[in-house]
Amino acid sequence: MHISSFPGQHGASDTEAAERLAQFLQHHPGVLLLTGAGISTASGIPDYRDTDGVRRGNAPVQGPDFRRQEAVQRRYWARSMVGYPTLSRAAPNPGHLALAQLAQQGKVGSLVTQNVDGLHQRAGSIGVTELHGSIHAVVCLDCHAHYARRTVQDMLEYDNPQMVGATATPAPDGDALLEPGQLASFQLPRCLHCGGTLKPDVVFFGDGVPAACAAEAGQKMAQASALLVIGSSVMVYSSFRLCRMAAEHGKPVAAVNLGKTRADELLAFKIEAPAQTLLPAVATLLG
Repeated sequence: MHISSFPGQHGASDTEAAERLAQFLQHHPGVLLLTGAGISTASGIPDYRDTDGVRRGNAPVQGPDFRRQEAVQRRYWARSMVGYPTLSRAAPNPGHLALAQLAQQGKVGSLVTQNVDGLHQRAGSIGVTELHGSIHAVVCLDCHAHYARRTVQDMLEYDNPQMVGATATPAPDGDALLEPGQLASFQLPRCLHCGGTLKPDVVFFGDGVPAACAAEAGQKMAQASALLVIGSSVMVYSSFRLCRMAAEHGKPVAAVNLGKTRADELLAFKIEAPAQTLLPAVATLLG
């Protein structure tokens, strides 16, 4: 399928891009929104991939490794202890707020996100399907007790005072880049009920989306009139499958993304513009 690309960066291009997307939403008020890391970068949260869809930096933690290896758990929790405060302070940006406004006005349908930052909900969006879980929740792998991430942060800081106030380069989803030497004396958080292994309630790389969550996202796609991808290269299958579902049922797929997506061949059009500037302009046009 031919992709019409709207740079959306200068003067008339901004207007043209906003009008094109506004027209798409007017024709498809039941559109399913699928968002990724690109909508949260303006909130100060780094994304995983560059404009070519290539993953940045070091390889992320793999779920199977986390469950088997204490060294991987130590690496994750030490980096998370340093990186989480930055993520917890992040606020919704104009892109998140515009989507919530469009939903409140009945201009868009449901929302599915790959993000674990909770910023859509803080912006006022309701009924959000979080494909990859929430970084603000923690679960015990042994007794399945649940904790708020803030509670675990307090535990981490109490047991690791040497790292309180440490700084490091931020990485996606509350991670931070630490030197290996900083991990040697790090104390892992343990479940207060059973002493078991604590894990953030997110889908790590190498793990699958829970069946119930995948089914919920699929149902939303089945009920939608179209699909709009925002800030995602849809390189992971859990999101790309929604693009395929839409295309297979003759529903148009469009994207707002800075760079390549795995679904480029399925797109009716793609707008290469920052979500935090484009979406408010669209909300104004439709408001």
